[in-house]
Amino acid sequence: MAAEGPSMAAEPAAEGAAGGTATGTEEAGVIFVLEKASLEVAKVGKTYVLLNCDDHANFLRKHGKDPALFRPDICHQALLAILDSPVNKAGRLKALYVATNRNTLIQVNPHIRIPRTFRRFCGLMVQLLQKLSIRATNGPDKLLKVIKHPVTKYLPPGCRRIGLEYSAQKVVHLRQFLKTTKLETLVFVVGPWPVVTSQ
Repeated sequence: MAAEGPSMAAEPAAEGAAGGTATGTEEAGVIFVLEKASLEVAKVGKTYVLLNCDDHANFLRKHGKDPALFRPDICHQALLAILDSPVNKAGRLKALYVATNRNTLIQVNPHIRIPRTFRRFCGLMVQLLQKLSIRATNGPDKLLKVIKHPVTKYLPPGCRRIGLEYSAQKVVHLRQFLKTTKLETLVFVVGPWPVVTSQ
């Protein structure tokens, strides 16, 4: 569902951002922003690891943190879904960004092949967050890189931003909403975190 509430309403990006809305010579596409992703590296024992609730619950509790909030597997699955999507295969995924809960912004190359297994994904994220970029093995292109905030300066000027929110008070059906939009590049903001309900 697409949220239309005050905090998640579609709004224009900051002026001076890179890119632009689709014109007759430029195909419209999609930009995804994964917001507040749980990607936090810490030294556990003698090794730096990507913290997750299954492997590091005791470590997290010892440091006063709720293990349920450490779910990098959700970010992993979201990235796989976006990169494997027909939108990306058709070349319509214009950009992909991950903003972590530690205030780190990551730019993801749409051509990257994210590891299918969670263990390898964790190792890749540890390497990225320590070295700040990951290059292709057969070329100079950076497949992952840490960039400066805010993400809005990388978005097309005047683009429509759509928030996907689990608990938004006012929502619309996404298919119906898209029928009302003009041919333009849309930015979808998704929160890859667990839904925690109170008992």
